[in-house]
Amino acid sequence: MSLVRPNTRFLCLRTINQIRTYAAPGEGAIPPSKKKYVPTSGTYPLGFKAGSAHVGVKASNTRFDDLALIASDTPCSGAAVFTTNKFQAAPVTVSREMLKRRSGDGVRAVVVNSGCANAVTGKGGIEDAVAMGEQMDQCFMRDSNGEDDGNGSRTIVMSTGVIGQRLPIQKITNKLPKVYYNLGDTHDHWLSAARAICTTDTFPKLVSRTFMLPSSSKEYHLVGMTKGAGMIHPNMATLLGIICTDAPIAPMPLQGLLRSAVTKSFNSISIDGDTSTNDTVAILANGAAGGKPIEDTSSADFKAMQETLTEFAIDLAKLVVRDGEGATKFVTIKVTNAKTYDDARRVASTIARSPLVKTALYGKDANWGRILCATGYAEGVSSVVPEETSVSFVPADGSEELKLLVKGEPEAVDEERAAKMLESEDLEILVKLSEKFDKEAVYWTCDFSHEYVTINGDYRT
Repeated sequence: MSLVRPNTRFLCLRTINQIRTYAAPGEGAIPPSKKKYVPTSGTYPLGFKAGSAHVGVKASNTRFDDLALIASDTPCSGAAVFTTNKFQAAPVTVSREMLKRRSGDGVRAVVVNSGCANAVTGKGGIEDAVAMGEQMDQCFMRDSNGEDDGNGSRTIVMSTGVIGQRLPIQKITNKLPKVYYNLGDTHDHWLSAARAICTTDTFPKLVSRTFMLPSSSKEYHLVGMTKGAGMIHPNMATLLGIICTDAPIAPMPLQGLLRSAVTKSFNSISIDGDTSTNDTVAILANGAAGGKPIEDTSSADFKAMQETLTEFAIDLAKLVVRDGEGATKFVTIKVTNAKTYDDARRVASTIARSPLVKTALYGKDANWGRILCATGYAEGVSSVVPEETSVSFVPADGSEELKLLVKGEPEAVDEERAAKMLESEDLEILVKLSEKFDKEAVYWTCDFSHEYVTINGDYRT
């Protein structure tokens, strides 16, 4: 579904003692509660530019940009992590093969269209994705560094939107020179590109920051944009992510850095338990800030970069959850005292995708029995000790946790305090599985509201 969905109505749904208001996407206005997540400035990597253009991939989109381009001034290292869905979209297949053919070297750009996923579109869809990348390459051939090196396309291709429909490829390729011409390095350029990749998102998701590496006194930069609001669950989700850095990183360690970061970020979020056909998170590193290239995975620079990139990816992934379709709450699920990290992660994931847990959170109901139930049916977990399991709500304001279950015994819950805590936008659910183990994992999710059903019931209209 495109950001330009021509639905101007506001949906107001009343339940007992609460009013939920949802502004259907399409008018371009960011909901007041989400404006705080949109940056008004940024610090961007050297040697990268971003831009956007209007194509009208969906006929109903008559004015919003739906084509984005992120490009390096020079060929650079590139890596990506893709969906594990068996029905993989054409751009996933084409981009994976391009990176494999190039061994992650000499990549130049990422081009993205919203409004159509180019998924389950057969051989024609593959041809469209190839054309999108190759014709984007032609725009760079005018540059001194744009000559053909014999390894084929240099462009990662992404698409997002409705599944099962062919791209209006001629309309897109006709606008590739324009999006190339629109490239720039200002905050507005980056923000416009972040907005152009949106579908049912209510705000553009853009993060930037600086960092240092142990071997250098130079200042390096990271920028990332992502989209996604529904059909979100590992591996990975209906999301696209693009990260750029001017740090010098060789292709092989870059792939390892990204995969590690995605595990604890984009693969640790869930909105509705659905995994998409198009999920792609890509990273480009052009080394424009100088310094010694990161090549050794045992080096101090690699370890520092791993920590920095993981924290950065987590911040990006959290924005996806905060924009969950119809969501009213951002929920951190922390599972501790597990035998293994995988056990903790499986329990957290199970709680995160439980419709009963999510609807209770929406209804401000401290129904910890649903949390405990989901903990108990998590598959492939051997860490749960019922008589040692504890469940608490941890408020975002730093006040004392509200204990619901302690070592298998129910507490006398202060329902009034519980309801008040559940009025907040942010909440943490803490689950301790035993008294014996020490591994833990964190997941981020949101609640289920009436609006989620409305949005997805109207998805193709």
